[in-house]
Amino acid sequence: MTYDATSIEVLEGLEPVRKRPGMYIGGTGREGLHHLIWEVVDNAIDEAMAGHCDQIKLILEPGDQVTIIDNGRGIPVEKHKQTKKSALETVLTTLHAGGKFGTKSYQVSGGLHGVGVSVVNALSIKMEAVVKRNGKTYYQEYSRGEAKSRVKQLKKKDQRFLGDTGTIISFKPDKQIFDKIEFDWKTILSHLRQ
Repeated sequence: MTYDATSIEVLEGLEPVRKRPGMYIGGTGREGLHHLIWEVVDNAIDEAMAGHCDQIKLILEPGDQVTIIDNGRGIPVEKHKQTKKSALETVLTTLHAGGKFGTKSYQVSGGLHGVGVSVVNALSIKMEAVVKRNGKTYYQEYSRGEAKSRVKQLKKKDQRFLGDTGTIISFKPDKQIFDKIEFDWKTILSHLRQ
């Protein structure tokens, strides 16, 4: 077996996450599946720890979908200077992108520090993000780590929001990745109580 320059693979975007999910969530079994929830919830908890959120709601939806709602500041939607995409799309489609690397937005944080929510996106057949900021509501849909639409401003109010600002992340794990998609509410409840 030869090991030379042709042996070196360069994976871009979220492709490495789909190719080796265990490196990011620990595996594709029950533990890895539930880890998707922890990453989204950790983002909401970070908003709470920063003093910007006091309500987090987790819903196990029909059809293997999970929705997490918080009343934090809402993920920014303005154009990101470096990526030329919205900050929302940047955070949800780029590894190591988020507000937790600098010291301006968060003093304390949990989760995978910007990797988490993009990893959840990469491992989901469908993800939706709804953000409420500055009196407006925005929406973007994703699949397997890629944006399926541009960020759209919604005219109709989303009644699921818990306050004047916040983020709603809904995701459906990809059956091509996970051994079995079956969320256990007891596992979720136990983890959230810790």
